Amino acid sequence: MAFSSFISQPLSSSLTMMKRNISAKRSELCLDSSKIRLDHRWSFIGGSRISVQSNVSSNSYTVVRKKFSGVRASWLTTSQIASSVFAVGTTTVLPFYTLMVVAPKAEITKKCMESSIPYIILGVLYAYLLYLSWTPETLKYMFSSKYMLPELSGIAKMFSSEMTLASAWIHLLVVDLFAARQVYNDGLENQIETRHSVSLCLLFCPVGIVSHFVTKAIINNQSK
Repeated sequence: MAFSSFISQPLSSSLTMMKRNISAKRSELCLDSSKIRLDHRWSFIGGSRISVQSNVSSNSYTVVRKKFSGVRASWLTTSQIASSVFAVGTTTVLPFYTLMVVAPKAEITKKCMESSIPYIILGVLYAYLLYLSWTPETLKYMFSSKYMLPELSGIAKMFSSEMTLASAWIHLLVVDLFAARQVYNDGLENQIETRHSVSLCLLFCPVGIVSHFVTKAIINNQSK
C-alpha cells in the first residue's frame, strides 16, 4: 500500500500539470470568433493543418452590400441621364433640318435658322454631360502620348463611358447643325441648291460640306 501510494502521488501531480498546460493552450487558441475562424483541414499530402481566416461579420457584409447597391443605383441613374439627354439633343435639331430641306425659302425657315436658341440648348446639355462625365483621368486620356498629344488608345478608353459618348454626340450635333446653317445661308445668298448638302450634314457633315462646294463650283461654271 505504501508503494502504490508512493507511485500514485507523482502520477496525479503530473496529470494535474498536464491538464493545466492543456487549459492554457486552449485559452490561447480561444480568440474572438467575430474576428477569426479556425479552419482545421487534413489531406493525404499535407497532413493536418490549421489555418486562420478572417471572419467578416454580418454587419460588415450589410454595409458593403449597401455600398455596392448604391454604386449600382448611381450607375443606372447616370445611364438614364445619358440616354435622356441623347434623345433630347437629337430631337432638338431635327425640326431645323426638316425646315431647311422641306421649305428652304420659307420665311419661317429663315427666321428659325437665324435663331441661336438651338445652340444655347445644345450647349447647356453638352456642358451638363461634360460635368457628369469628367474624371481625374479625362485629361490623361486626352493627352496620353509622351508629347502631350491625343492617342487613339486613350480616346477609346475615354469614350468607353456612356456619359462621355452622349456628350460627344451632343458635340457633333452642335457642329453639324452649325455647318448645315452655313451651307443653307450660302445657298440662299448665291441661289444654290442646298437640300442635298444639308441632308448630308445631318449624318456625314464633312461630306455635306464637300458636296456644297462641288455643287457651288458646278453652278458657277455653268453660269459662265
